[in-house]
Amino acid sequence: QVQLVESGGGAVQPGGSLRLSCAASGRISSIKAMAWYRQAPGKQREMVASIPAGGNPYYADSVKGRFTISRDNAKNTGYLQMNSLKPEDTAVYYCNAALTLHSGLVISSYWGQGTQVTVSS
Repeated sequence: QVQLVESGGGAVQPGGSLRLSCAASGRISSIKAMAWYRQAPGKQREMVASIPAGGNPYYADSVKGRFTISRDNAKNTGYLQMNSLKPEDTAVYYCNAALTLHSGLVISSYWGQGTQVTVSS
């Protein structure tokens, strides 16, 4: 069974930092690509950042210069470092990954359960 488990969310004051982690477990051979999305109450889910295997990261304009996406292929784990957080960053953050399983099967889009980030004074 495949799992993506996010962690690192919480409550922080404006200007603060958080580091989200997304750990993939199960019969996974590799992570082809990973992305972070967020969904605020009453709003659509939006992509925040993505990083393909061996490619350049992408950032939404709203987080460019403040957030950094990275991955540790040996640990099948991705990260989202969030600095200079603003109240408008408040949302549930989801990890999404394209995975290759040991069987050779490719799962093009697999979601984690989400982690809450709240930025408030």
